[in-house]
Amino acid sequence: MDPADAVTSSITSKGQVTIPKALRQQFGLARGSRVTFALVGDHIELRPWKPEQPVPQSGFGLLRSSRPAVAADFDPASLLRP
Repeated sequence: MDPADAVTSSITSKGQVTIPKALRQQFGLARGSRVTFALVGDHIELRPWKPEQPVPQSGFGLLRSSRPAVAADFDPASLLRP
């Protein structure tokens, strides 16, 4: 980033800083997003946090339901009336 393009932000009494909207959008940062801080030479780098575990290719098991579980040997045809 060119220093002429830099945007400044103030640090609150709680140590919080507002990341400019354009940068949040560019890096996909939304409320609840996690970031990492690293000391690099004479400056601090802020980067989007990425989990070390890869995202599963399948979504199986990611959703939870409040409904009771169905037995593995359940036959839906048993619900039909003769």
